[in-house]
Amino acid sequence: MLTTQRKSLLLARLAAEGQLVAKALAAELGTSEDTIRRDLRELAAEGRLQRVHGGALPASPALGDLGARAGLSTADKQALGRHGAALVRPGQVVILDGGTTALQVARHLPRELRATVVTHSPTVALEVAACPDVEIRMLGGRLFRHSMVNVGAAVIEAAARVRADLFFLGVTGVHPEAGLSTGDAEEADVKRALMRSAAETVVLASAEKLLAASPFIVAPLREAGAVVVPRDTADKVVKALRAGGVDVQKA
Repeated sequence: MLTTQRKSLLLARLAAEGQLVAKALAAELGTSEDTIRRDLRELAAEGRLQRVHGGALPASPALGDLGARAGLSTADKQALGRHGAALVRPGQVVILDGGTTALQVARHLPRELRATVVTHSPTVALEVAACPDVEIRMLGGRLFRHSMVNVGAAVIEAAARVRADLFFLGVTGVHPEAGLSTGDAEEADVKRALMRSAAETVVLASAEKLLAASPFIVAPLREAGAVVVPRDTADKVVKALRAGGVDVQKA
């Protein structure tokens, strides 16, 4: 089998089954594991999949910058934003991550809400500013323009001094085995720190993030209090996520 044919088969199998196991594929195709691993390595370099130990998972399409992500699953993100905003109670301290879904949460907060929002995202803070009675606390650091969030030690140190009721975590990959993941190491560090600062973490996940993986792990899936998915998410996807030990809700 030619390399291009083999790679096409691998991608088709990944789309159909949601994962690839190098050893099993090598035996099935009558080739070596080294050959399969090389194919996976090259496909990963092209952004077609995410390599994991022993094989591969679908790569998240949500790894683009904030502008590129704004055009992905817009209706789903609006519904997720409404659902998230409805979870916020008066008087709570809420941490809002950066990203396009967090922006939708900010946009759907009731204008009469009295609460405190902590964020390391300037764009999220500007959206929340439309609520006159919400106190906004910014966590400062180096601006990571790709996601328009502050990162670095200063953010992590400031997060350690926060005790929040709820954290809306943004990730690019949600997978029962690969966990909650994102595309940048520093972002992953900040997200972990924010999780530690909140009593509960909720992940609002649009369709392109489900059963996908990104290079840097934030936390195991079970560490989220809930994952909220679009209303039309297939039952088999919901079942797979619940197998990871997390409560799954539909928006």
